[in-house]
Amino acid sequence: MSSSIIATTDALTAYCASIAGAPWVTVDTEFMRDKTYWPKLCLIQISAPDSGTECAIDPLAEGIDLTPLFGIMRDTKVLKVFHAARQDLEIFYNLMGEVPAPLFDTQVAAMVCGFGDQVGYEGLVKKICRQELDKSSRFTDWAHRPLTDRQLQYAVSDVTHLRDIYLFLDQSLKKTDRSHWLEEEMAILSSAETYRNDPGDAWRRVKVRGGKPRFLQIVQEVAAWREIEAQARDLPRNRIIKDDSLLDIAGSAPKSLEDLSRIRGLSRGFAEGKLGKGLLDAVSRAMNVPKEDLPRPPKQERPQPGLGPMTDLLKVLLKSNCETAGVASRLIANGEDLERIAADDEADVPALSGWRRELFGEDALALKRGRIALTCGANGIDVIRRET
Repeated sequence: MSSSIIATTDALTAYCASIAGAPWVTVDTEFMRDKTYWPKLCLIQISAPDSGTECAIDPLAEGIDLTPLFGIMRDTKVLKVFHAARQDLEIFYNLMGEVPAPLFDTQVAAMVCGFGDQVGYEGLVKKICRQELDKSSRFTDWAHRPLTDRQLQYAVSDVTHLRDIYLFLDQSLKKTDRSHWLEEEMAILSSAETYRNDPGDAWRRVKVRGGKPRFLQIVQEVAAWREIEAQARDLPRNRIIKDDSLLDIAGSAPKSLEDLSRIRGLSRGFAEGKLGKGLLDAVSRAMNVPKEDLPRPPKQERPQPGLGPMTDLLKVLLKSNCETAGVASRLIANGEDLERIAADDEADVPALSGWRRELFGEDALALKRGRIALTCGANGIDVIRRET
C-alpha cells in the first residue's frame, strides 16, 4: 500500500479526474476537535473500487484547493461510502455548504444486516475482512506535520477495508431485499438540517430538570449567547462557560458584574470582560420577555396504570423480533418510542410506519390488544399468536 500523500492542487485535480467515473468511492477523515468548536480537518482518505486507487489528501498543505474533491462529493452519480458518517459529513457540510450525496453508511447497513447496535469499524474489519487493525496510530496527533509512513498507512487502510465491507453489506442487503430499509436513515444523514448548529436550539443540549418559566427563558438566552460566542471564537462551548455555571446564572439572574462574579466557575476577570457584558445582556433580554411569552415547563402527567409493565413487555417483544429478523433493535425503536406506543396505539414514532411496522409495530399493537402472548421457550422467548 502506498503511503504517499496528495499535497498540491494539481495532484488532487489529476487524482479526482482518474476516479471521476467510479460508481462509488469510500471516504474517511481524520480531524481534531478537543480545543475547537469547529472540527479541524487534518486528513482525507479516499478510494475507488479498484485496488491502487486509495490515497490520502492533506487539507493542511499550504495553498491546496479542495474544489476538485468537492466535485466528487457533489457528483450524484458517485455513491459516497462512509462508516459512522455523521461527523465526517458535518466537516464536508461546513466546507462545501452542502452534504455529499448519495450516501451509504456501513454502520447503519451493518445494523440492518444483524451486526448489532452501533457496530464499530474495527469489529466489521475483523468479522468481514478477517483482519486485525493496527491500533498504534489511533490516538495520534493528526495535525502534526510531517505525518509518518505508519500514520498514513493506518489512515489509508480505513478506506481500503471499507471497500470490502461495503461490497459485503451491499450484497447482503440486496440478497435479503433490505436496501430500502436504509433510505430513512440516509435521508436524515443527507439533510443539511442535521448539521446546522442553530444557536436558538443550543439550550436543548443543557440538562434541565424542571424550572419556572423565567428560569427556562434565561437558560435559552444564555445558551444561545454561549453558542454564538463559541462559534465566533472557535472554542468548545464549555470553554466559554460550563453547563453548571449556566444553570446557576439562570437560577440567580445576575444584574451586575458584581453579581456575575459570584457565580461559581466565573472569575472576576471574566465578569469584567467582554464576555461578562454579553452574558449580562443575554440575561437582561430574558428578563424583559413578557410573562405571557415565556416557555412553559412540560406538564408532568401521571403515568397510566400498567404503562411501565407494558413498556417492559414491548422491550422483550422488540428484542425477540429483532433477533429473529437479524436487525439491530436500536434501528427500530428506542425506550421513549416504546413508552409512547404503550400509551397510544397511534403514536407518531417510526416503529408504527413502513417496514418497521411490518417487523415490529403490528406485533406491538397486537401484544397490547392481547392477541400475542410471550412465553419462555427452549431457545428463549416464544411469541404465541392467539386466534381471534
